[in-house]
Amino acid sequence: MPVSRLIETPDTNELTILYQDEWLVAVDKPAGMLVHRSFLDKHETRFVMQTLRDQLGQHVFPVHRLDRPTSGVLLFALSSEVARLLSEQNANQHWYKGYLAVVRGYLQQGGTLDYPLKEQQDKIADKFSSNDKAAQSAVTDYLPLAQVELPIPVGRYPAARYSLVALSPRTGRKHQLRRHLAHLRHPIVGDTSHGDGKHNRLFREHLNCAQLLLMAKQLILTHPMNGQTLCIEASLASWQPLLQQLGWPQQTSFYQQAFEQLYKEQR
Repeated sequence: MPVSRLIETPDTNELTILYQDEWLVAVDKPAGMLVHRSFLDKHETRFVMQTLRDQLGQHVFPVHRLDRPTSGVLLFALSSEVARLLSEQNANQHWYKGYLAVVRGYLQQGGTLDYPLKEQQDKIADKFSSNDKAAQSAVTDYLPLAQVELPIPVGRYPAARYSLVALSPRTGRKHQLRRHLAHLRHPIVGDTSHGDGKHNRLFREHLNCAQLLLMAKQLILTHPMNGQTLCIEASLASWQPLLQQLGWPQQTSFYQQAFEQLYKEQR
C-alpha cells in the first residue's frame, strides 16, 4: 500500500503536511493545538484549520477531529463532496487508526475492551442538553509494546512503572482512548482529566515532558476518488527524546508491525 512521505515545511509557523493531493490533505497536528476556533477557548489565536487554510491558500474541510492535547495524523478534504465521502467512511468504521500512548503501570497483555461510554458533555456548550442518554458502544483494541521501571519514588511506591501501548479504536467516542485506559486502571500519562496527577508531575519534573502522551500515529483509508489504499504516518520526532530516555524503540517499522497485528482483529 502507498505510505505517506513527509513533505517538508520550512516555516516553523506552518503545519507539517504528511500527505497532499488535489482532493485531500493530512497534517501532523501538534499537541496542544485546537483543530478549530471555539468559544470555550477565546484566548487562543492559532488553530489547525485556519493555519492550514492560510498555508494552502484555499478552504479545507474537516472530516474527523483530535482532542486538543493529542498529536498526530489529522485529515482534511479540499472540497465539501470529498469531505462527505471521507466522513461516511469514518462513520462506517472503514478506517484503521493506530495510536501510541504511554500509560501508568505494567499493562501485561493485549486485548479488546468493549466498554460503553456515556456521552461526555461540556458544562457550558451542553448545559441545556439532556444528560440521561444511554451509554454508547465503545470498542478499543490494545497491545503493550514495551515497559520500563524508573527508580523514582511516586506516592507510596519506591519506583514508577510505565508501559508503551499501541491502540486502535473501532469506534469514535469522545475521549474514548483516555477513558478506556483509565477504566483498565492504566491511565495515559499527561491526562489531566482522567489520569494520575502524581505520575503526570513525575514526567514534568524528571523527564521534562508536560504533554498528553497520546499520538495518532497512523491512519489507513481507501482514497475516496481513486480507490487506492493510503497509509498516512505521523512523525515520531516529538517523542524521540522521551523514547530514547526510556530505552524504547524509535523505528517506525516497529510500530507499523504492532498496528498491523491490531488491525487483524478488526478484519
